[in-house]
Amino acid sequence: MKLHPLKSGSKGNSCLVYTDKTKILVDCGISGKAVRSAMARVGISPEELDGIVVTHEHSDHIKGIGVMMRRYGIPVYANSVTWAAIMTNDLGKLNNEHIKIFKGTEPFSIGDIDIRPFRIPHDAAYPVGYRFDDGKDAGAVATDMGTLTEEVMRAIAGCKTVLLESNHDVGMLEVGKYPYPLKQRIRGALGHLSNDDAGKGAELLVKMGAENIILGHLSEENNYPALAFETVKTALTRSGIKVGQDLRLTVAT
Repeated sequence: MKLHPLKSGSKGNSCLVYTDKTKILVDCGISGKAVRSAMARVGISPEELDGIVVTHEHSDHIKGIGVMMRRYGIPVYANSVTWAAIMTNDLGKLNNEHIKIFKGTEPFSIGDIDIRPFRIPHDAAYPVGYRFDDGKDAGAVATDMGTLTEEVMRAIAGCKTVLLESNHDVGMLEVGKYPYPLKQRIRGALGHLSNDDAGKGAELLVKMGAENIILGHLSEENNYPALAFETVKTALTRSGIKVGQDLRLTVAT
């Protein structure tokens, strides 16, 4: 099983999880054209998708799901509370046949991939991350979190590959142009993880078996890829973990 972010950031998010038999998108906060273009670089087309799983209803995670559902007939999965929130967005006509609802964090499967949702602390109706397992490998998408809770860490423990949020640099956020209430939201318990938080999380994940960590959901205003990478790398190095030897560390575009 492979996990490949197609786009990750404040303006749109979508991640491809796939095996030889099954192809899944985690969120689709980008246009249908952008999805097709990004998937083409992996050698997969939207017609091959078996489903889209949604983490939460914010527009940078769902604005493309209506187009994908109508154009390609792709089932879209979300928990019941998230679906209720999605329906308040203007996504165009949605085909009831392709609306797939699960309760809370109820596990389910798509093709040969077992999927286990887990709660994440974020300011949405019922936000979740996802753990994926094909019987050989496990991976997880864990972004849009204000804190790394015990529930989150238990859910993704043992995953070889993790897409982990590294949203902002604390100093850049403090002196940046965002209004004070937005700064408070971002650094709050239901906001987003900082580079420092990601460093602490990465250290724990490596100790629990992670071999490949992809830093994602970087803010365009309050972060940049080299800073996120170096901050997390420094935290890992201080704990005796060697990037490039003990762990593959990258940043999603």
